[in-house]
Amino acid sequence: MAVAGAAGGGFAAAGCGAETSAESITLRMVAADYGDPRRGNSTQGYWDALVRQFNQRYPGIAVDVTVHSWKDVDRTVAGMVAAGRAPDIAQIGSYADFAADGKLYSVDELLSIPVQADLLSGLADAGKVERVQYGLPFAASTRLLFYNRTLFAKAGLDPAKPPRNWHQLARAARRLKAAGVRIPYGLPLGTEEAPAEALMWMLGGGGGYTDKAGTWTIDAPANIRTFDWVRENLVDRGLTNPSPGSTDRQELFDAFTSGRVGMLNGHPKLMKEAAASGVKYGTAVLPGDEGPADTTLGVADWIMAFKQGGRREEAGRFLEFVFEEKNHYTFVDRYDLLPVTTSANERMREAPEHKPLRRFQDQLPGAEFYPVGKVSWARVSGELKSSVGGVLARGADPASVLGGIQRKAESEEAAARTR
Repeated sequence: MAVAGAAGGGFAAAGCGAETSAESITLRMVAADYGDPRRGNSTQGYWDALVRQFNQRYPGIAVDVTVHSWKDVDRTVAGMVAAGRAPDIAQIGSYADFAADGKLYSVDELLSIPVQADLLSGLADAGKVERVQYGLPFAASTRLLFYNRTLFAKAGLDPAKPPRNWHQLARAARRLKAAGVRIPYGLPLGTEEAPAEALMWMLGGGGGYTDKAGTWTIDAPANIRTFDWVRENLVDRGLTNPSPGSTDRQELFDAFTSGRVGMLNGHPKLMKEAAASGVKYGTAVLPGDEGPADTTLGVADWIMAFKQGGRREEAGRFLEFVFEEKNHYTFVDRYDLLPVTTSANERMREAPEHKPLRRFQDQLPGAEFYPVGKVSWARVSGELKSSVGGVLARGADPASVLGGIQRKAESEEAAARTR
């Protein structure tokens, strides 16, 4: 837990020197952990340092930050809100249901126009409900296909020619298996990565979670065909990890960095982990049904301010500090994420040490994001985490599994409209 504050501190204008007053106000914030506690790089350290810097400018605003794992943080904040103890600020995976219930400040109530203008426009738009922005993008990532170049060479595959379509991917997986590779293709449909991995495959097959009008299409024919293909051509042939529906992403990332996985979809963090382990890897655009996928998955995490405590001004000042170029860049640089502001994005693109990230950055403007602006998304995401892995279970019918999730999504959407 990070606490900064001093008795006696007034509110200075953003960027100005601190003044003093009689009382200190404490902001309570809940945040997600992007680090790996096993390696001693928990996000708590970032917030500890940032809060100390913020308090030098605003000694009258204390900030109490509590960091939770990604598996727990959304549920923790939802429980706090339900119990009438909403944090002042939350940095989590979704915002729309809170916005629809009137619990959040809008972004223009919190940030000055220059700070708002620095946000990447596509991500800012993704933070809107009914054309009003409530969610602030906090960090972003896109996905590429990672493959082990050494294992490719061992299997007689050209490391300079990664698979461009599903047929080539299945062929490469068969060659890898024949060469003794334990997991030719890593498929994490466990709770940690299920919504992401599932959507990447759907996009490659010409489907997705919603259509252009925003209507749920989880059980669309294209999505059913996609998972029929994955089951028949990868899972049933033993070309993936044994139980995709119960396998989490980090488990497969660890296996990739130890040289036991031939291919898997990954985000920028995997580059550093693989390089640190001495794995020679390559990256490629996600393969699609007939050729490279038209788009890839884009993921943005969100930060928001709750109205309950009535600390709009103080929350806005802290959020403006969070998005200052040096502070935002420090965070994304430390955790191998993509910036959500123009200023930090340009700085990263110009940094020679971040040249490997440019391919991910190039994909960001055209990436497909989760439908986070739908009020029902938080609950549908939870249903995907718990259920979509069953689409590849032995004897399962993808149409039946996806149809069940579709009905749940439609029910949640109808309930949201009657709030």
